Amino acid sequence: MHIFRHGGLTKSKWHWAENKRDKEGEAGFTLVELLVVLAIIALIATLVAPQVLRYLGSARTSAAKAQIKNIESALELYYVDNAKYPSNDEGLKALVTAPPGDTHWNGPYLKTTSGLSDPWGKPYVYELKADAGGIVIRTLGRDGKPDGTGEDQDITN
Repeated sequence: MHIFRHGGLTKSKWHWAENKRDKEGEAGFTLVELLVVLAIIALIATLVAPQVLRYLGSARTSAAKAQIKNIESALELYYVDNAKYPSNDEGLKALVTAPPGDTHWNGPYLKTTSGLSDPWGKPYVYELKADAGGIVIRTLGRDGKPDGTGEDQDITN
């Protein structure tokens, strides 16, 4: 076996020393490279974030409309079984648990009480019309105040 000498190092030691130098000289990223990448990510985030938030707001409004329709359907099933809608005192919880004295209750008409809160975490407002001719289900939107536009708009059946 021949051992080549290169500046006092054997071939195997010289090869190891050369690899070590390459690794030390090329390891990692420079601070400037990292800052450039971070700046690009920040620029993309500032351009994309408003669009994503706008879609999120419209998605919550659409979800509230779908939930109201689902609650309305459950109330219709309740009406078929009980020949009346829940009273204002019983509210929407009558769709999940039987109110005292309802002998014809055949529920639960909704699986959980989580469907009784709007996408902003507030409970839906339920009102039985005075003439018992119908019901009103509504959410006041993100701000929880009457009227409003966009994500703050009132949504009702």
